[in-house]
Amino acid sequence: QVQLVESGGGLVQAGGSLRLSCAASGRTFSRGTMAWFRQGSGKERDPVAAITWVTDNTYYVDSVKGRFTISRDNAKNTVYLQMNSLKPEDTAVYYCAARSGGFPGFGSGPRGYDYWGQGTQVTVSS
Repeated sequence: QVQLVESGGGLVQAGGSLRLSCAASGRTFSRGTMAWFRQGSGKERDPVAAITWVTDNTYYVDSVKGRFTISRDNAKNTVYLQMNSLKPEDTAVYYCAARSGGFPGFGSGPRGYDYWGQGTQVTVSS
């Protein structure tokens, strides 16, 4: 079993920055993928970014490219999402997710991941 705990959400003005953290515990992934998803009020849970543990490959949806950066610290079993130039439309609950396989593509959506955190709220005011 894997436990994921997110932190770092909050309220920020448009144009500001936040860094989210996702700490993994339990069964550690020697090979696998971790990702960030977000879910706005009344909307579906959508992917934001993903990273592979071993190869450090990163993937981003178009709406966050150039603004968000996903990274990981293997020694700490932690994944980060640095969010810059935040916009009101980035407002959502952000979830960390993990799977033991490689990157499944963003088209798989949430069903491509086996483990989830509880989510952290990010609110961007205009």
